[in-house]
Amino acid sequence: MIKSNVGGIDRVVRIGAGLTLMALAATGEVGMWGWLGLVPLATGLSGWCPAYLPFGLSSCKTR
Repeated sequence: MIKSNVGGIDRVVRIGAGLTLMALAATGEVGMWGWLGLVPLATGLSGWCPAYLPFGLSSCKTR
């Protein structure tokens, strides 16, 4: 099983940024690049970011 490495505030920011980018792409404001908002949306919803792994990063609180 994959261990979460994206914490609460990080998740909220990722989901918000992803939705904003996708909305701007859907309305034609930023073009096709806005669909890259799927990446932060997916990592925010899943709670896991593969880019954090090589650096050993985590924004989750430790117990």
